[in-house]
Amino acid sequence: MAECRIISADSHMVEPPGLWLERLDRKYRDHAPKIIDEYRGKKGAFFAAEGLKPFPVGGIFGSGKTAEELPEHFRKGYEAAPKSVWDPAQRLAEQDADGVLAEVLYTSLGMFLYGMDDAELRAACFKVYNDFVAEYCTYNPKRLIGLGLITLEDIPAGVAELRRCAAKGLRGAMIWAAPPEDHPYTHPDYKPFWAAAEELDMPISLHILTERRGGGTGGRRHFLTNYLAIPHGIQNTLGVMIFGGVLEAYPQLNLVSAENDVSWMPHFMYRLDHAYERFRHFQGLELPHLPSEYVKRQVYATFQFETIGADLVAAYGAERMMWSSDYPHTDSPWPQSRQYIDGAAFKRISAADKQLIVAGNAARLYHIEVN
Repeated sequence: MAECRIISADSHMVEPPGLWLERLDRKYRDHAPKIIDEYRGKKGAFFAAEGLKPFPVGGIFGSGKTAEELPEHFRKGYEAAPKSVWDPAQRLAEQDADGVLAEVLYTSLGMFLYGMDDAELRAACFKVYNDFVAEYCTYNPKRLIGLGLITLEDIPAGVAELRRCAAKGLRGAMIWAAPPEDHPYTHPDYKPFWAAAEELDMPISLHILTERRGGGTGGRRHFLTNYLAIPHGIQNTLGVMIFGGVLEAYPQLNLVSAENDVSWMPHFMYRLDHAYERFRHFQGLELPHLPSEYVKRQVYATFQFETIGADLVAAYGAERMMWSSDYPHTDSPWPQSRQYIDGAAFKRISAADKQLIVAGNAARLYHIEVN
């Protein structure tokens, strides 16, 4: 059998430490996100932004480390970062080492900026990042597929930034995984944004750690149960958008559930349909299709480590699942992605479905040339 081609549908940039300090307009410089070398008496490298708890940067380049090595690694700074932080040629070398043809590139530090309260500052930071990632990807746009960052307090400005991202060659954009509770994605204000995303063929990503109030990333919960709670926010967002008719109104709008895993999708679709069939009359809700049909039609999901079997493929569809390496983050199989893919995780499905999941779907969604 020919060796399968691999595209990571969710990998990450690592922003250089001085990105916002150097590039933000002068009016924002005093408030720019930055790296500090101490927090509450602890030495190290911490990412600090207004209104957010500083966190150690070591976690955003922890791939390749064993579980036992991670606590010590988290104490390190940019000296432990891969060379690709500054050099896209090195990024291609890292792809080659992992047997990966191309990567869809999400932000790292920018995820946490979705939690900042200053919307004007956040929008300015996002524009700086969008310029940076677009410049980076010009080195090889066939293998470096950049996604932009959009904030939606000001919808017309968000639409304008989405159009600017598309003009710069970015292939999609991130928004809040969960919007402010008083302004859900069913609000009519968002209609121009959904229409623009549909028109521009820009998939819209709902990535972990980007909920308006931080979702499952903060608070006092235990670290491990905190990790378990991560998919809850995206499930609620998708349910609200489906029951609220957003996917019915914009049938060419593609959503990506990024890094929230995929095995829960069949149960989620069952719950959507059961809730709709049993309780919709309380709200006078009538949709032309079952809620699960909108998921299978318009919602993609990325994952790293799950075992993909025939039942999952039958329930959700091989054409909506996308494998990702998450490189260079902590929860990544790099540099052993090909060994993982060639191992037991995909043995229970056909070679054709496997190829869709590990490359074909990402190539179709993001218009990636696969030779």
